[in-house]
Amino acid sequence: MEIEIGKGKSGRRSYGFDEIAIVPSRRTRDPEDIDISTNIDKFKMKIPVLASAMDGVVDIKFAINMDRIGGMAVLNLEGIQSRYDNADEMLEKIASFNDAEATRKMQEIYQEPIKEELIVKRIKQIKDKGAVAIASLTPQKVQKYYRSALDAGLDILVIQGTVISAEHVSTSREPLDLKKFIPECPVPVIVGGCCSFAAALHLMRTGAVGVLTGVGPGAACTTRQVLGIGVPQATAIADAAAARSRHLEETGKYVLVIADGGMRTGGDIAKAIACGADLAMIGAPLSRAVEAPGKGYHWGMATFHPDLPRGARVKTDVVATLEEILVGPAHENDGTLNLCGALKTSMATCGYLNIKEFQKAEVMVAPTIKTEGKFHQQTQKIGMG
Repeated sequence: MEIEIGKGKSGRRSYGFDEIAIVPSRRTRDPEDIDISTNIDKFKMKIPVLASAMDGVVDIKFAINMDRIGGMAVLNLEGIQSRYDNADEMLEKIASFNDAEATRKMQEIYQEPIKEELIVKRIKQIKDKGAVAIASLTPQKVQKYYRSALDAGLDILVIQGTVISAEHVSTSREPLDLKKFIPECPVPVIVGGCCSFAAALHLMRTGAVGVLTGVGPGAACTTRQVLGIGVPQATAIADAAAARSRHLEETGKYVLVIADGGMRTGGDIAKAIACGADLAMIGAPLSRAVEAPGKGYHWGMATFHPDLPRGARVKTDVVATLEEILVGPAHENDGTLNLCGALKTSMATCGYLNIKEFQKAEVMVAPTIKTEGKFHQQTQKIGMG
């Protein structure tokens, strides 16, 4: 249903995670019986979590640890790891900047050119430890660098940007033709972001195995303020899930919907899946891990853009190990630790055995879900407060 914005413009009402709630069904289950595993093409994942391709989150050691726990970590092939052999020193510098100088000095650091030999080195370092190598490039850089990554053993390619379309038009350069490139690429390709039914459907028709859904919801992203674009995540995911159903009817091929950003707690991940997501891609929650290279700071891929930065370096603090954040045990009561344990418990409480079933859960518009009865928590800044 559309709402009139003014005489000449109307729009749909959309919803974020804080405005919806999952409704328990008539059945409950034991959390030990719940299966949250999933697959990206032939690659099995014990937990449905991808670590975002952000320099403050994923380096080689982090990617290997993430694989060991059962998820995957996407390496940014245009970031610090591919620009500097001494990447750790650069990350230490970024963590040392004060807030006033951070963006400008990061722009200077990221002026260093990308080096193909470092792309090869980083992919091989991941592969040498037996981990799945999944890495991202922006559409403008794919043709230049993807062959080096493939030669090094890349398993999954992520073509990622703030907004990606299957019909990019340019009068100044030849754009990447996703409809031609993806079917010819020898490894599975994930592509995004997008935030509408039409955009998701067109990306699915390129042959991608997964579509990243989310424009601007990330903790470090300022796209919504700088550009004024985006769709709240609950609505964006539900629209992409509808596109997946349409594509499945048309082709018989199931394409993963990957909720990208906007999730801080296990409850947020549960809501994303209940809205139709197959996987969650998160950055800020994992930047708080002891193993994260950002030293308690988090920033996005557009934070250091030379002309129009659309991100901020935010302080997230180091609070726990990666294992504690993902699979517990939790020693805090606010839902930010043991994210996958919370997901399992949510699914069990609502009576759903696996992710496919949980996507069918009833969801209700509930704008007071986080505040109703929570006066003491809010005033004392504990729990939900």
